Amino acid sequence: MTDLPRLTDQLLHVARRAGADAADAVVAETKAIDLAVQGGRLEKAERAEGIEIGLRVFLGHRQAIVSASDAAPATLERMAERVVAMAREAPEDPFSGLADPDQLAAGWDAEALDLMDPAPVPLPAELQEMALRAEAAALDVRGVSQVSEAGAGYHETRFHAAMTNGFSGGYGRTQTSIGCVAIAGRGTGMERDYYGDGRVHRADLDAPEDVGRIAGERTIANLGASKPPTGAWPVVYDERVAGQLIGHLLGAVNGRAVARGATFLHDALGEPVLPAGLALLDDPTLPRLMRSQPFDDEGLPVEPWKIVSDGVLQGWILDLRTARKLGMTSTGNAGRSAASSPSPAPSNVLLTSGTRTRADLLAEMGTGLLVTSMIGSSISATTGDYSRGASGFWVENGEIVRPVNECTIAGNLRPMLRSIIPANDARRHVSRQVPSLLVEGLTIAGA
Repeated sequence: MTDLPRLTDQLLHVARRAGADAADAVVAETKAIDLAVQGGRLEKAERAEGIEIGLRVFLGHRQAIVSASDAAPATLERMAERVVAMAREAPEDPFSGLADPDQLAAGWDAEALDLMDPAPVPLPAELQEMALRAEAAALDVRGVSQVSEAGAGYHETRFHAAMTNGFSGGYGRTQTSIGCVAIAGRGTGMERDYYGDGRVHRADLDAPEDVGRIAGERTIANLGASKPPTGAWPVVYDERVAGQLIGHLLGAVNGRAVARGATFLHDALGEPVLPAGLALLDDPTLPRLMRSQPFDDEGLPVEPWKIVSDGVLQGWILDLRTARKLGMTSTGNAGRSAASSPSPAPSNVLLTSGTRTRADLLAEMGTGLLVTSMIGSSISATTGDYSRGASGFWVENGEIVRPVNECTIAGNLRPMLRSIIPANDARRHVSRQVPSLLVEGLTIAGA
């Protein structure tokens, strides 16, 4: 196991020696096991271990970044020489630079986030058995003809960052996952659907039998799908896709989009963007969630904050650079990989849940479309004009009457977001906790 703090310190040392004014270094060491089965037999088995190293240097307000997958001393020296040479040729960016020392996180407790599964790393045979159980459960669903793939995997990452402003810190994260794709029908009437689960702790994972059964039941429910009628209808976004609608809001309030002026919410700070009573919370401190972390990727402290409160937009999602450009303060939302500079990114996002079930929303909708899957998109970042391919179920008198596909739903995101009505079915173990959403007045292009 690599000594990550020592390696990041070495990177900073060679960067200084090569002439950098300031630098930061990140190292991510990963191990992964991924298996897939088909027809009761092992179809794919992959095991990988590796390390990714990133070094960013500053010469005044010029910066450059390089990455490598080799921790040999000679590689580190070449990285430093190359990245300093690149920085000399880079354009000046007055908003670039590391955090001031008094901005840095201190006294965090990574263990409180419970991001490392204490259970032993699963053996490949254990993962294979999980996948086989999911496949068998899907095939037990009447009407399922085959499983195109059932798989299970384990991923573990240890991360460490160090900076010449004095920051040094790291943490680890694990994830075990399982998924299944079931198929039913023949020819042009063939349908497929999927279900999967991924958790930080394997003990929290859905049972393989449940994963396969849900995949099979979803597939059977899609048989006989046809186009819905064309017209203006209300739409319920099922919980499995509702997070995508909120994702458009998150993109519109991202500091990079705001700094470029490429957002339909450029004038919305302090204005209503969701219905009154709804909040959108960014919380990187939730235990056992995949986007939790003890500090952000620029070494800043993290804490829960409301992007939207009582329907009103409270702030932009910011890292240091976009905050400086907008004359604001970072929200502690910097994210990065070893090969990229930091940029703003949300952590765990929670939308206020309602008190009604999805069935209650369907009853309120009366007649309209329940969307369970979306493909493709044509969305204008600057106007909010929205168009997406969709499939799901047609609803009449509050009841599902038939599956539908090959349709397009269109509208404008600003009034769409202002009209959402949430259900109470958000999953609490995922990083985007958004319940099913009822949206009025969309245009559906179908038959």
